[in-house]
Amino acid sequence: MGPEPLPGQTDDPLALPDLASRAMRGSVIAASDEFFAEKENLIKPGVATYSPHTFGHKGQVYDGWETRRRRDARGTASSADEHDWVIVRLGAPGVVHAVVVDTAYFTGNFPQACSAEACFVAGYPDLAALESARWVEIVPRSPLKGDTPHVFEIPPRHRFSHVRLRIFPDGGVARLRVHGVVVPDPALLEGMTFDLAALENGGDVLACSDRFYSAPRNALSPGLSRVMGEGWETRRRRSAGNEWLVVRFAAAGVVSLVELDTSGYIGNSPGMGELRASVGGDWGDSLTWAPLLERTPLLPDTPHRFRVSPDSACDLVRLDVFPDGGVARLRLYGSLTSAGLAEVRRRWEETAP
Repeated sequence: MGPEPLPGQTDDPLALPDLASRAMRGSVIAASDEFFAEKENLIKPGVATYSPHTFGHKGQVYDGWETRRRRDARGTASSADEHDWVIVRLGAPGVVHAVVVDTAYFTGNFPQACSAEACFVAGYPDLAALESARWVEIVPRSPLKGDTPHVFEIPPRHRFSHVRLRIFPDGGVARLRVHGVVVPDPALLEGMTFDLAALENGGDVLACSDRFYSAPRNALSPGLSRVMGEGWETRRRRSAGNEWLVVRFAAAGVVSLVELDTSGYIGNSPGMGELRASVGGDWGDSLTWAPLLERTPLLPDTPHRFRVSPDSACDLVRLDVFPDGGVARLRLYGSLTSAGLAEVRRRWEETAP
């Protein structure tokens, strides 16, 4: 069984993390209207769902964002330039590679068209500050169809912190996805001990052996895993060997504490786990792996923490689980090297708007 294709092995921008997702701690700042369905549904993880004949006081309940029908002062349909909008704060600043506007289950009430803009504002701006920000169009006005995921690829250039979706003139959108690469702020990492593997700090899964039940990227997601589906779980291995994944840091660092969390995995946790580290390479290169955590037994439903003292820095870590099973979270706490910090600073400066 060969490795699964993941970021680093594919040019598919949809394989990159969804920076807007609630799972990445994105949020919806404001919307012009949300009469029929709440704006927060836009960034829910997972696909939209639909139950027919589920009516509330305002009509059919939709798993998405839906605005009322726009009317002018005479009560007739609005002009072609009238529109509704919603602003989403990304869970982490990043370079956007693709935007997905999904109109799933909106068949007679989807917008005619959409466009999208993005901006970068440091800190925690309120709506007033965002309204005066410099917005850049990343998706020109484009026609939409009902019950369809629309993929708009974006030439990757600058980092952004917020995305504004406009819909013309009104209607419903089930999900907004903003796929891209996190660009961590060096000012928040310098001199700090933090999770080098975390998605929000620029880490990501580079390769894995199996992703049958759930995505390996879940193991690096913010927060705790509440149910098994929010971690990484492999199928039952029926052949020799074991399952594994490779994590790439944003830049080189020294790991000092490892957390292997099997919370929620009671009858399907790995029997043992092992970690090895490498530096200066990429998946597919001839890498030299050094021990980071020797093979050790793992208990079900337990956050295991281990102090480690590696001989050198690394930017790749391989987790092997024996023989298979589920890992809720993998945390690799440490600090950047001087060269690693310089790399993060370089990337921050290069992607400045």
